[in-house]
Amino acid sequence: MDEIQQLGGNIELVGFRELDSGSMIILKKVIGSYARKFSDRLDGIDKLTIRMKSVGNSQFELNGLLAKEGRQFNSEVIDYNLFVAMDKLLKKIENSALK
Repeated sequence: MDEIQQLGGNIELVGFRELDSGSMIILKKVIGSYARKFSDRLDGIDKLTIRMKSVGNSQFELNGLLAKEGRQFNSEVIDYNLFVAMDKLLKKIENSALK
């Protein structure tokens, strides 16, 4: 079972334990920036959960869930570059949640 890392009170990262600290710093800044945007535009969020797992050929699979007052917005991305994958994932969630 993957360990859950909390970022603030309502952001959970699952499966990120094996990343180096430099990559985590960058990802936390990207995730935090999007989370602020979601929170500002949606007048708060209940939870943002992002799960990562490595798949074949050095690819990263990211699954995201944004919950707000019983509504859920999900997205999934697979990419070779973790930072590009994270940006794509959060943009997909943004597009569906902030319509």
